[in-house]
Amino acid sequence: MNIQYFEDKEQLAVNAANIVVGEIRKKPNLLLCAATGNTPRTTYQNIVKLLKTEEASNLKVLKLDEWGGIPMSQEGTCEHYLQQHLVKPLHISKERYFGFNSQPANPALEVERMQGILIKEKPIDVCILGLGANGHIAFNEPAEQLKPYCHIAQLSTKSLEHTMTQSMKEKPTYGLTLGMSDILHSRMIILLITGSHKKAITKALLSKKIDTQIPASFLWLHPKVQCFIDNTARE
Repeated sequence: MNIQYFEDKEQLAVNAANIVVGEIRKKPNLLLCAATGNTPRTTYQNIVKLLKTEEASNLKVLKLDEWGGIPMSQEGTCEHYLQQHLVKPLHISKERYFGFNSQPANPALEVERMQGILIKEKPIDVCILGLGANGHIAFNEPAEQLKPYCHIAQLSTKSLEHTMTQSMKEKPTYGLTLGMSDILHSRMIILLITGSHKKAITKALLSKKIDTQIPASFLWLHPKVQCFIDNTARE
């Protein structure tokens, strides 16, 4: 894991965006797996600024996870977030965008559908991740055992308290997410960590102890992880 510290989240975002755009320019049909939340927002804004329309014309985007049991149109869903910050600004067509339905008739079939898409489109070239306050990545929550593939996740209290849920009229009852093996098979992973509330979990991650109670610690097993930390999250 290559760890870099930045003065603030804006500097962090510029550097992360430069890496992503550089990879897209090397491979125009790159598959980008995108996290949501406060942390990657500025990175996506910088990616949009840097990429010309024609440079994104073959880019493919994969939604990392989704809140389950709420309408797709509801503000606060990962769908709403990615459409606003990445898909629409980069003119990503429906054929080049893959994501969980937040309110599927059958959640079990939905995760099977997404796993099938991932098998067809793999590998993920660049996977952008944030670090949960309890150490989760995507909705891979702390547990005795972690699940390798797309699955229905029981959301922790920490996840249910996420800022994305605050504006929701209807609250999620479960999560839909890529699994740990899906994530670890990415060609490159960019882990973004910002905010003073992440100090404790950042310290735990940097201990290098691999523990299912800190799912992000499994990123130490990956050969190409860029871990960007702003100074507010630094112990």
